[in-house]
Amino acid sequence: MGGGELPGLLVNEIGGIHGILHGHVALLKKHFYLITMKEFLENRKHMSKKVQAIYLWWHKPIIDRELLQSLPNLKVIANSGVGMDHLDLKLVASFGVKMANAPYAVSSSTADTGMALLLASARRLVEGYHVAISPGMEYCEADLLGVEVTGATLGIIGMGSIGYKIALRAKAFEMNILYHNRTRRKEQEEQAVGATYCEKIDSLLQQADFVMVVVSLTPQTHKLIGKREMELMKPTATLINISRGAVVDQEALVTALQTGVIRAAALDVTYPEPLPRDHTLLKLKNVIITPHLGIKTDKATYMITEEAVENILAALNGLPIPSEVLPS
Repeated sequence: MGGGELPGLLVNEIGGIHGILHGHVALLKKHFYLITMKEFLENRKHMSKKVQAIYLWWHKPIIDRELLQSLPNLKVIANSGVGMDHLDLKLVASFGVKMANAPYAVSSSTADTGMALLLASARRLVEGYHVAISPGMEYCEADLLGVEVTGATLGIIGMGSIGYKIALRAKAFEMNILYHNRTRRKEQEEQAVGATYCEKIDSLLQQADFVMVVVSLTPQTHKLIGKREMELMKPTATLINISRGAVVDQEALVTALQTGVIRAAALDVTYPEPLPRDHTLLKLKNVIITPHLGIKTDKATYMITEEAVENILAALNGLPIPSEVLPS
């Protein structure tokens, strides 16, 4: 890879399990000299001064003190998603390095995933699929009943850009919408989606037929939904998690699903990812688990890279970073 005058951008790899997508390479090469971790490690002395930015794809490469110390000209780290829990923000900031995420690119695709999980769980689509393809299938059992979505109450925990887009979708399904958030939305925003603010999370949990968790993982939200919270929920309620696995206490969730404390769960995230193959959650019929599909559409992933490019170029040119993330 020839460098020219383009700023060096460190990426984990191109293609593979943890690499940037091949379809994004041309866009990145228009603006940067791409350096893979393999190239960097093979020629660290030469490459270390070239790297001015890092693009994290699916949490890779891993950012630690040793890597930061080896990159004297690093100015910015761009993340391919919203959640920054895999980064030590204070450590990065202590090296004078800026950070950015991609909240705008991921909001629609993640909201779609949340609604897909809600509908699939409500109408027992995964169970129905297995019935439909089973070798001895002659008819569908009359008691393979789901629950109604139209007119049901959806409680959204976390009303940022993703949570708000979920509310827009839920309104189209004629759902009653409650939400809990650190800060209340403007009145006109609430009215636009017909959402009611719950200052206390307990109030939302007690009323909702579906509880959708859409918060970032922080020390404050770690195991935000635990045994106490699930016991506040209706026994007919469904828990949907599209945020981070550790926001839900998984041991408490297993117990709640096994004992009928709640009806069902639908999870796009777990802790760890993937779960061990013998984990109890994988054996329960009243849970749907998908492998963190939230942002995985061709359009969304390309938009994420476009947003990363915009953030990186702003940082390198000393301009305000559109999606800058500051350590709390």
